[in-house]
Amino acid sequence: MASGDAPRLHCLVTGATGYIGGRLVPGLLAAGHQVRCLARSPEKLRDHPWAGDVEVVRGDVTDAASLTGAMRGIDVAYYLVHALGTGSGFEATDREASRAFAAQAHAAGVRRIVYLGGLVPADVPPHDLSPHLRSRAEVGEVFLQSPVPTTALRAAVIIGSGSASFEMLRYLTERLPVMVTPSWVSTRIQPIAVRDVLRYLVGSATMPDDVNRWFDIGGPDVLTYEAMMHRYARVAGLPHRLILRVPMLTPGLSSHWIGLVTPVPRGLARPLAESLRHEVVCHEHDIERYVPDPPGAPLGFDEALALALRRVREAQVTTRWSSASLSGAPSDPLPTDPDWAGGSLYTDRRELPTDASQQALWRVIEGIGGDNGWYSFPLAWSVRGWLDRLVGGVGLRRGRRDANRLRVGDSLDFWRVEEIEPGHLLRLRAEMRLPGLAWLEMYCEPGPNGRAVYRQRALFHPHGLLGHLYWWSVAPFHSVVFGGMARNITGAASRADELPDRDSPGLPDRDASGP
Repeated sequence: MASGDAPRLHCLVTGATGYIGGRLVPGLLAAGHQVRCLARSPEKLRDHPWAGDVEVVRGDVTDAASLTGAMRGIDVAYYLVHALGTGSGFEATDREASRAFAAQAHAAGVRRIVYLGGLVPADVPPHDLSPHLRSRAEVGEVFLQSPVPTTALRAAVIIGSGSASFEMLRYLTERLPVMVTPSWVSTRIQPIAVRDVLRYLVGSATMPDDVNRWFDIGGPDVLTYEAMMHRYARVAGLPHRLILRVPMLTPGLSSHWIGLVTPVPRGLARPLAESLRHEVVCHEHDIERYVPDPPGAPLGFDEALALALRRVREAQVTTRWSSASLSGAPSDPLPTDPDWAGGSLYTDRRELPTDASQQALWRVIEGIGGDNGWYSFPLAWSVRGWLDRLVGGVGLRRGRRDANRLRVGDSLDFWRVEEIEPGHLLRLRAEMRLPGLAWLEMYCEPGPNGRAVYRQRALFHPHGLLGHLYWWSVAPFHSVVFGGMARNITGAASRADELPDRDSPGLPDRDASGP
């Protein structure tokens, strides 16, 4: 509940399916506020532990009509979305979306807009900024020039379990004891712990009505990226890393290098790398006048790293950088929908009886992907993942948010969980680069004598001739890939059922408590 005499506000959160938004919502609830979430796909919030405590409305910041109802009765509107990755026109999309958001907020009588942008280097003209930073700055200015009082926060590198910046730092340091790096590793940066970002976001809701400005937010440490890697190695208990700088590594080349080593795809790695070309250090800490820092805050860099690593090791990562859907991800009707629009729909079906219980089979199904793999021809899956990375896709290395449990909206390697019916169905939608739409469904059905039956269905809706050619070019491998998957999943379930400890790692009891 809210402490003291703090007002109970009605807050609108955009980007609730994303990394920051998904963590902000429980923070606002804990502060005693009411929360409404705006989401293009409300069903992706269904399995969050706080879903029953919020109101969810369908809408999009690019659709002014959908904002009208979403803003009704709102005191504070959080803008935590951006169009990065939608193509070369993302700056125009961000600009128009923020203008529509500000206009609708004003029309609805919203008292405050809270926005999280990127820390902009001093004395660097806008045309010299990366498109990513330039757009984030422009969106903030749109809100500050609107009639609605705005708190616009600027942060550099955010350190927290599952953040893109943390994952990039983690994988680069852990996988490369000796690394050739671009010159931006010597740029000074002021990182901030995600818990402090969330504290400032929650506290911004109650700022006085006459506050309308940017605030720089950062932790107590100013470091180069090279120093961040060395300190990560020390906190993680790794040997000292040897770092060699190569000035000719441009942000574009750096993004390929980051994409090769880390789970962060090139499309996201490039803006992260470009943002590190210039020094990003806070010029003030005025936010403390309105959101006082408690003892021990802001959190130091080493403490933020240790906390993030503990969350990863204990599988307590609540949101990840991949929580938000990829821009341009397919949203066509499901093949199982009554109004499926048709065209060609290729299907590969497999069905096998098992010697396992339904519980054991479901454990294997829900534990698929990530470190557990795909139970089929690892080389073929690895090659497909590498090919996807080469063309700018996400590849196989996104892994899982939680090693044991899935929820709707989770990323799962190059798939996303589209539907999950505990104990019965897991439906995945492909997010790899394909000339069409693809789904993979896995069913756990009751069989004779208390045993389970496994059903599997792969579906592909081709786009044009290239889509048809793609299906028929990979069809000869289906018996190995999909057939092998069905055989190995049922085999793993049968072996798991024979284990004396049903709570073995990777095969969780669905009835266990926790999100």
